[in-house]
Amino acid sequence: MKTENKWKHLLMKYLKKELVIEYKACLYFCCILFFYFTWLALKKIFLARVLYMCEMILTAYLTGYLQMYVFHSFDEAEHFGKKEFCRMLLCSFIYTTASYLGSWFDRHILTSCFFFLFMLFTYLCVYVFHRLKRAADTRNLNLLLTKYKEGGSFEYKGN
Repeated sequence: MKTENKWKHLLMKYLKKELVIEYKACLYFCCILFFYFTWLALKKIFLARVLYMCEMILTAYLTGYLQMYVFHSFDEAEHFGKKEFCRMLLCSFIYTTASYLGSWFDRHILTSCFFFLFMLFTYLCVYVFHRLKRAADTRNLNLLLTKYKEGGSFEYKGN
């Protein structure tokens, strides 16, 4: 019975990490697509290359795994310090390098620089979002605890 619980616990821990990677890949892929589609529209091109989109999602997944297993989900960190900033720079650089090598933006240096800045901005927005979500969850849990201590009924209004 204990072995079964251990395996179940390990499986749930693994699935939780995989769900976070899936979330990150989808989130960053959507942001990359937004930049790509905007860039195409500014050039008055209204067709996108599927191969580029496959490269974008693959890059988003690989970077998601890097963020989860090597960088310990720095974009969800409790505080933002030098280490998190360096990791944000590195991941933005990875995306920009992939975009340049894959010629997503026709290897225009200026567009690649804007893309790098866009990815930095995206990481900052994701960090702020997670920080606000944690604060809201903390407030809700504290409210639940207070109501529970008072002996009243309570209803969780979080996720």
